[in-house]
Amino acid sequence: MASKPVNNPCPVNRILQMITGTWTTYILWILYSRGTLRFGELKQAIPDISAKVLTERLRRLESQGLVQRDYKPTIPPQVSYQLTDKGMELHDVLDSLAKLSERWQHQQDEQ
Repeated sequence: MASKPVNNPCPVNRILQMITGTWTTYILWILYSRGTLRFGELKQAIPDISAKVLTERLRRLESQGLVQRDYKPTIPPQVSYQLTDKGMELHDVLDSLAKLSERWQHQQDEQ
């Protein structure tokens, strides 16, 4: 009996494409660990990112349903970002990556 060809890409690859990329995981981590932030606060939390790149990454994360943008038409306008329920589902992954990073850093520091 012949095996059925797999038409769907690897599910791990699919999610990694959503959450990886320059600055993307960093943005997710900041929003996860700090909660809702205005654009300026987010930019300040990631000082090396340009406003253009931050905007592009946030739009991408918003289109994927991971980040919610809240716009208030005040003067000046207030724009804030937070993880959606879908984005919050990454909490175990983000926590695990943080623990692994700390362990690897500790091991490297001991060498």
